[in-house]
Amino acid sequence: MHRALLVPEILLEVFMHVNKILDPLYALISSYRDMTLTRKSFAALARTCKPFYEPAMDLLWAELDGIEPLLGCVTRLHPIIYRSGGSRRFHFKVIEPLSEHEAHQFLHHARRVRSLIILYDDYFHLLSVLPIETCMFPRLLSLSTDQDLNRYLHLFLSPMLRRCALPLVHPDLKSVPIRCAALEELSIRSSFGNLAADGQVLYDSIRLCKGLVTLACPPLDWTTWEHLSNLPTLVTLKIWDDRCSLGWHNINFRPFLNVTRLYFYTRTAAYTVAVMQHLEFPSLNQFEMEVFDLPWTEAEPLFHALSRYKTLSHIAISSRRSSRNTQDLLGSSLTPIRQSLCFTRLRTLRFSFPSCCINLDNDLLLEAMSSWPHIGILEFIDSQAIPTVTFRGLFAALRRCPRLHMLDIPLDAVDIDPTAESFQHTSLQHLNLTSSDISDAKAVARIIFSVLPSVDRVVPLHKRSSGVCLEVQTHLESFRASAVLGCHITGAASKT
Repeated sequence: MHRALLVPEILLEVFMHVNKILDPLYALISSYRDMTLTRKSFAALARTCKPFYEPAMDLLWAELDGIEPLLGCVTRLHPIIYRSGGSRRFHFKVIEPLSEHEAHQFLHHARRVRSLIILYDDYFHLLSVLPIETCMFPRLLSLSTDQDLNRYLHLFLSPMLRRCALPLVHPDLKSVPIRCAALEELSIRSSFGNLAADGQVLYDSIRLCKGLVTLACPPLDWTTWEHLSNLPTLVTLKIWDDRCSLGWHNINFRPFLNVTRLYFYTRTAAYTVAVMQHLEFPSLNQFEMEVFDLPWTEAEPLFHALSRYKTLSHIAISSRRSSRNTQDLLGSSLTPIRQSLCFTRLRTLRFSFPSCCINLDNDLLLEAMSSWPHIGILEFIDSQAIPTVTFRGLFAALRRCPRLHMLDIPLDAVDIDPTAESFQHTSLQHLNLTSSDISDAKAVARIIFSVLPSVDRVVPLHKRSSGVCLEVQTHLESFRASAVLGCHITGAASKT
């Protein structure tokens, strides 16, 4: 063996190259076969020689989806976990709990686990032999589960734990910040089961957190918001549901100096409006809201409250329905787009709710694009919209935003002049025409090919589309293929 491999730093660098397949981002595009091969590679490296054993085993066990592999280290359970040809998962409820000796076998490699996702809960009873003070994974950094850990939560709480994602407010939730002093990210993914009881447990638990960077949870009361305003580490807040109303308060809050991202997923906008009206986020950069119903009585004060945050560069608001009377907004200066003109730093703007496109025409689009010179992503998805922006108006607006690379707005592509424009906008790569009016698919494809040479799709892969949009896509691909062929022919002729 080369002497360089005896240097721990060099050896770890080599092993990390193998570990790329196990990286979460790489795992999204890698196959199960690739990941299995990587794990087998680490197992083989661990058996190669003594210097390889510890670093290879640390990487082999670093990330687990469930504790079944650890149960497979128990002699009695090994044939069940790794039975040959088994395609169905075994149900552990019929298995007797571990003995004290088997518990030692189970815990043999648990100290190496750094990230754990718990997918099932039918094996928790096997762990009943473990003393209550046991920490199964002393080096665990990340815990995520959709299962109720019930009375076994304490077994997973490592003093090194930084990320904890639970499906609901656990009765013993306060033990998380108490036992995990390094906690940086806490996520509670569901709404309150019992508003009074669960709410108090959640609020008391959050007030024990001293170094949170990211918090995702059901709605908070004013006192808990006050505690969070004193956390200089806090950067991201996500609020699920809105079954906690925020009434009048006389608390003087400090500004949330370092919070840059706010996300709200609620039934109505009332809770979000109250937060944005009463609290200060001087560094706010991203705001997202998904709300079931967005009547104009709530949308108008929401946009008014948001207008205080000129630092916003990313805004995304979506709603399934809206009860506003669109006739009241015709010609109004209070439309969603007009109220967003003040955000001059915008790089992403996504509106997806009924009437978000009201009054949108060539003039308003030009004014908007002039107000958002840095815009890169612009989406207005409105099921009630009647397209009035023409290609001529679009191209005039595109001159004002050279960085735009994704566009989804309803277009009036019925009456067009393919020879009207001579400029090219080369940054735009994604143009969605599924909400546009189109009469001549070939003419639309030709003008896109001529003016927007970087656009290769007008129908997103994940969306269904009408036949005319598919025709535009087909013609666009044909024009591109002909252009490529023409370049090859020209190049071959020049060589001769």
